[in-house]
Amino acid sequence: MKVHELASAPGASRPRRRVGRGTGGKGGKTAGRGTKGQGARNTIKAGFEGGQLPLVQRIPKLKGFKNPFRVEYNAVNLDTLEAFEGSLVSPETLRDRGLVHKHGLVKILGRGELSRKLDVRAHAFSASARAAIESAGGTVTVLELPFRGRPAARGNALTNR
Repeated sequence: MKVHELASAPGASRPRRRVGRGTGGKGGKTAGRGTKGQGARNTIKAGFEGGQLPLVQRIPKLKGFKNPFRVEYNAVNLDTLEAFEGSLVSPETLRDRGLVHKHGLVKILGRGELSRKLDVRAHAFSASARAAIESAGGTVTVLELPFRGRPAARGNALTNR
């Protein structure tokens, strides 16, 4: 049996009733809508509540907000640095090895242990990561952010000044 040979059982599907075709047949004149009133006339919008403010308009629309000045970092943990080859760790070397995204800032976090001396350069460090790197004999260098203070606001917030 093939897909084009499939068919419904006889009598399973019936043609839809064509109403409003004159008083001679079933469904003529008022076409099953009763007499008078809103329902007998044109279509009513879904969700219409008889002139009362609809539920869709009554519920609040704004859910929080998106901070245009949020600074996002690519997180790298100490256990990743422990497996890292070489003694200099910077955003460029991390990008070359595919450990962070090609765009964005890098932050070093303190999960894991560090047993060797590393020279780590990043845009931000957690306090535990900084302590662990320095206690292993390494150095911590905080890189300058590529923007002054805050990143430029998205949209036209600062363009009309």
